[in-house]
Amino acid sequence: MDEQALMGLNPNADACYRQRALAYFEQLKESLDGWEVCAQALAKGVYSDDHVKFFCFQVLEHQIKFRHGSLTAAQQQLIRDTLMKWLQAQLMNVHPEKPFIRNKAAQVLALTFVMEYLTLWPKFFFDILNLVGLNPNGVDIYLRTLMAIDAEVVDRDILHSPEETRRNTLIKDSMRGQCIPALVESWFQILQTYQHTHSELTCQCLEVVGAYVSWIDLNLIANDRFVNLLLSQMSMEELREEACDCLFEIVNKGMDPVDKTKLVESLCQVLQSAGFFNIEQEEDVDFLAKFSRLVNGMGQSLVLSWTKLSKMGDVKVSAEALRAVEAKVPLMLQLLIHEDDDISANIVGFCYDYLHVLKQLLMSSRKQTWRYDSITGSYLSCMSAIMLAVMNKLKYDDEYNFENEGEDEAMFVEYRKQLKMLLDRLAQVSPELLLEAVHRVFNATMQNWQTVQFMEVEVAIRLLYMLGEALPASHGAHFSGDTTKTSTLQSMMRTLVSCGVSEYQHSSVTLEFFETAVRYDKFFLVEPQHIPSVLMAFLDHRGLRHSSPKVRSRVAYLFSRFIKTLHKHMNAFIEDILSRIQDLLELAPPENGFPALLSSDDQLFMFETAGVLIVNGESPAERKQALMRSLLTPLMEAFRMLLAKLPQEAGDERQAVLADCLSHAVGFASRTSKVFSNKQTVKQCGCSEVYLDCLQTFLPALSCPVQRGPLRSAVRSFLHRMIICLEEEVLPFIPAASQHMLKDCEPKDLQEFIPLVSQITAKFKNQVSPFLQEIFMPLVMAIFEVLSRPAEENDQTAALEKQMLRRSYFTFIQTIASSGMNEVMASQGAENIERVLFTIIQGAVDFPDPIAQKTCFIILSRLVELWGGKDGLVGFPDFIYKHIVPACFMAPLKPTFDLSDAQTVLTLSECTLTLHMIHLKRGPECIQFLQEYLPSLQVSAEITQVTDTHLLPSGSATAFNIFFIYLFERAESSSSRRKYRLI
Repeated sequence: MDEQALMGLNPNADACYRQRALAYFEQLKESLDGWEVCAQALAKGVYSDDHVKFFCFQVLEHQIKFRHGSLTAAQQQLIRDTLMKWLQAQLMNVHPEKPFIRNKAAQVLALTFVMEYLTLWPKFFFDILNLVGLNPNGVDIYLRTLMAIDAEVVDRDILHSPEETRRNTLIKDSMRGQCIPALVESWFQILQTYQHTHSELTCQCLEVVGAYVSWIDLNLIANDRFVNLLLSQMSMEELREEACDCLFEIVNKGMDPVDKTKLVESLCQVLQSAGFFNIEQEEDVDFLAKFSRLVNGMGQSLVLSWTKLSKMGDVKVSAEALRAVEAKVPLMLQLLIHEDDDISANIVGFCYDYLHVLKQLLMSSRKQTWRYDSITGSYLSCMSAIMLAVMNKLKYDDEYNFENEGEDEAMFVEYRKQLKMLLDRLAQVSPELLLEAVHRVFNATMQNWQTVQFMEVEVAIRLLYMLGEALPASHGAHFSGDTTKTSTLQSMMRTLVSCGVSEYQHSSVTLEFFETAVRYDKFFLVEPQHIPSVLMAFLDHRGLRHSSPKVRSRVAYLFSRFIKTLHKHMNAFIEDILSRIQDLLELAPPENGFPALLSSDDQLFMFETAGVLIVNGESPAERKQALMRSLLTPLMEAFRMLLAKLPQEAGDERQAVLADCLSHAVGFASRTSKVFSNKQTVKQCGCSEVYLDCLQTFLPALSCPVQRGPLRSAVRSFLHRMIICLEEEVLPFIPAASQHMLKDCEPKDLQEFIPLVSQITAKFKNQVSPFLQEIFMPLVMAIFEVLSRPAEENDQTAALEKQMLRRSYFTFIQTIASSGMNEVMASQGAENIERVLFTIIQGAVDFPDPIAQKTCFIILSRLVELWGGKDGLVGFPDFIYKHIVPACFMAPLKPTFDLSDAQTVLTLSECTLTLHMIHLKRGPECIQFLQEYLPSLQVSAEITQVTDTHLLPSGSATAFNIFFIYLFERAESSSSRRKYRLI
């Protein structure tokens, strides 16, 4: 071997040596027999360097994975001998190999097993077991190999091809018949031999048992000697967690519901008699988390058995299963209420399923009144206990970091989501019980909120908030309908907004207050007298002026929602609100160095809120115009000043900061217009002139020589809004803006510009025909130029950008064709028209992108409709027969045309409609052409006969559809699409 190249395998080696090692690795991989050097080195233990050993295994792995089928019988035998010699050497080692070497060796052994077990090496496991016996080093490799085989053959998280799936099924079937009993016996011996002396090996073995139990005969494991061994290991500190996981996998195995119930019950009896159910005496929380998961698995298995047995109508055994479920409820509740959240979270699944059982029982017992009362009484205490547990576990602890949330905080948030699911399920079982419980807790807490800890106050408000989803109402109408519910919710909301809890000095309570006020914003329609106090809370130190940036940010969004819902009740407060938030509506200058109260994203909500207040107020149009102008004029002035500065800045970083600030100014102005739905609403408020002034202020940014990307994007978005708000008044600005936006384009620029042109086209149609005729070819040429730029072969980002631009281009052509403005394309001259048409044919056929292909066929169908008749475009009928008809066959006959894909099926449908449109416009001439053309595809006489008997007499869209489906199903079934050719 190249010793100098091997030096580069050391992580600390120089770059040149590492490069040489990489080249040597590639050389050995590609060489037909170079790998044999590595095999010899492993078999003889030539190298002591760990990195060289790993390298040799990698080379061997590559040969087995990619070249095994082309190896000679002698070479395949050499691989087997190498692995067995290496394994034999491990038995003698005083110090075992590093874990990463052992894992790689196990992977190579597993790959060899997968390739050879069914044919060349059926005694694989017997050979390994005979060799390693109970040698600890050998057992370690054996167990690692079993886990690697599980990953290759069984693991459902790994995607396999249909061929690999079939192979894996055969391997498992063969293993069940030949070697599984021997493997199970070896596991038992390993567990028994090493449980006191070698905990790591024992844990590995338990993991193997857990992995394999899902597909082997359960009787081999679920028997007295094995289960007793596992239970004894549940009492050993170093083994108990893995033993618990192993039992969980046994319980989780799919099987007959009666047998599953018996298995779980027998296991529970043994665990209970061994004292494992006395969890209050257990101090090891890691073990308890595993035990909770085991109890959860047992409980869910019993619920599933009960569900199946109930559906089968077997009353006696389903009643036994139900009793088994109910017997686990006390333990479930103990685990649910445990102070450790991991332990509690692991039992939530069983708790959720049990509540579903209660729901089913209550629904069925309602039909029998005498039984319903007794069942309701027996389950009421259980539901109350679950409810109490959930309410307690929802509370934050003292260590939660609200300002800098990390992994622990994220885990608690996820845990809270699980608890919310339980609360929602409780509401389904007994909404009255939940409402009453929340009302009781809420009132008790709000009466003394000044003296209660923050987590108690927060959870009380949180429970009220959660009722909004747990007790759903159409469009948030919580305060109409059921009197009990509405009066209770109304009472709690009245207490919330009037008791002063919004003054509580903790950010979690503050946020929960505002979240709840906005969730139940329709309460203020019923009791509007509370609006002023809540408005003040939003506007002062409790909300938008809070000391926490996180609170201020969230409140900005919530305030926007609050105002949108209640805008009709805001007339008396509009100018006061605008005055109070005026400093929050200023464009933060990039050079002042002081952190702003709100981020630019938060300010978007503030500008939208200001727009809603101004436009929906009852002031006359003149006052609305004045207010809107006073809102937007500072933005325009700041914009002009910053735009003048931008080209003078030397550094890229400084330019980017200014461009960002300019973009924000445009975005803020755009956001104020969201309140308008059309030009009429803008005119009624007298705001047209203000927005025209904005437009004239922002458009010069398009000619700025630096930072084109962000500036163009911002102005383009503003133009989109102005087309809606100003309609034809914006048209005089479009030509000049378009010229600037088409200059020195990047793919993203064009991709964003095309929707703007499409919007203009669809909205104004013939009004913009002259403009479109003028801009059409410059836009098309800009697209062609960008698409033709070379890119790296493996540059996925560039490839995706081009694909999206191509789609946008075809959508643009479709918009023009669909808007009936054929004169836009017809006026471009024969050469340009032909060039565009060929790109559409190319898009329909050559690019394996069904979305673009579908659009292209829609365009072709529309163009045939416009130009395919007697009075159509000169020369277009020839184009139909030379290019469009062949494209209708060429595209679906491509190997990349996947009829199992939904978008591709839609493409085929559009392809059929295109042919049908040709037939409508050209009549019998089309059928005659097909009779002459189809034989050139070298299709069978059978297909030609179908054409003559079904397609020709009718010529309907249905007939074309049937014909196409038949044709391409035949192509599919013959697996010979590549053989069809177009002459």
